[in-house]
Amino acid sequence: MTGLTGKTALVTGASRGIGRAIAERLAAEGALVVVHYGSNESAAKDVVATIQAAGGQAFAVRAELGVDGDVDTLFTGLEAGLAGRPLDILVNNVGIMDYDATIDTATQKQFEHVFAINVRAPLFITQRALTLMPDGGRIINVSSGVTWFAIPEIVYAMSKGALNVFSRSLAHTQGARGITVNTVSPGVTETDMNAWLSDSNVAQAISDLTALGRPGKPADIGDVVAFFASEDARWVNGQTLEVNGGLFLGPRLAR
Repeated sequence: MTGLTGKTALVTGASRGIGRAIAERLAAEGALVVVHYGSNESAAKDVVATIQAAGGQAFAVRAELGVDGDVDTLFTGLEAGLAGRPLDILVNNVGIMDYDATIDTATQKQFEHVFAINVRAPLFITQRALTLMPDGGRIINVSSGVTWFAIPEIVYAMSKGALNVFSRSLAHTQGARGITVNTVSPGVTETDMNAWLSDSNVAQAISDLTALGRPGKPADIGDVVAFFASEDARWVNGQTLEVNGGLFLGPRLAR
């Protein structure tokens, strides 16, 4: 893989979990990383400090997403930190899960909140980012395996399905500028959102459903995002890559 030295990258939801792993990996490849966070300032500062301690470059920007003026707030901080430099890479990683938003119990408020963060925010962040992005830029959207396997949390699944469609449409319209748009679709990954994996019995059940025998880790996703952001992925466009260790391929075979 070639490096990202001299490139700039915005990673939304980068203060923890998958977003943090993505930010740290892009910085390790040489990019100046904008660490977006919604409320956890100490976590975001820790990401920036970790990147800088490893010799990388990063700064944090706070913006609560899903509220009026969210994109303006984000880009005010982003543009101030970039100081006239373009934005080469956008990673739409931020997302929320509402475990109560099932077909039986979902409310309109829950629906609107999940879609505001998981769908509306990526749309309008990307719209604004494209004004700063040079030809040949990279956009990577972080979706979910729930777009192809079923879960009770229907609103979350619908929002990620919308994000997949967004990626394909965007790849088509931005091709003339040489901007690639791809989707990374994690399987069951060890994050705060999936805190239930701390139950060893549940974790073992997921492992038994995965060909490689374990749940995913944030770094597994970050590494793939770094590939899509690199020059090595220049001819990959409009694709969704399932990054899940072989989830639901069938019963694991005894060795």
